[in-house]
Amino acid sequence: MTDQDEPRRSILAVVRKLEDKGFNHVSTGNVSCRSGNAILITPTGGNSGNMTPERIVQIDYDGNVAGEGVPSSEWHMHMAILRAYPAANAVVHTHADACVALSCLRRSIPAFHYMVAGFGGEDIRCARYATFGTADLARSAVEALENRTACLLANHGMIAMGKSLEAAFNATVKLETLARQYLLALQSGEPVLLPADEMARVGKRYGNYGIGLLPG
Repeated sequence: MTDQDEPRRSILAVVRKLEDKGFNHVSTGNVSCRSGNAILITPTGGNSGNMTPERIVQIDYDGNVAGEGVPSSEWHMHMAILRAYPAANAVVHTHADACVALSCLRRSIPAFHYMVAGFGGEDIRCARYATFGTADLARSAVEALENRTACLLANHGMIAMGKSLEAAFNATVKLETLARQYLLALQSGEPVLLPADEMARVGKRYGNYGIGLLPG
């Protein structure tokens, strides 16, 4: 395995783990990471059953595709996030059930649990709605991710970034867990929210807010 093959195989491994968890089905969701002066991203229609490392698509920061592959329809969003947040090296987008449910309610996840602070602040935002696969959705996601490491995408799903593919995958799992727990709490009423000063204390204990993508 060459140095160029390794990130491609790592992307495929994350795709498989996301499907194993039921976060993506058939061709939903996509995964990307930096690779030198370009990004690697899953192909359109890609899933663990039809994808090989060779099918992972490379795109440079001017939007030029290397080779004949067709990138995921959400490549604009991945590219925009990696451009806007240079500390991030990987992005994971899924249609995980609880995140989709909250995104269809267009509800951000508030400070109902201290672990929300691990994503960078007092809430995990729900981005404004934009059509899938568009530059407008890319802008919406970048806006919602300001000083955060993940967000919901209105009537769509979620997206998370990390310093590595593993970090982005872990953030995805944590976000779907929090979304499910928040929905469960809502079934009995409105959860009691933690105050801002407590969330600030928790944020400091995380150490630069969780996976360390944000300025100190």
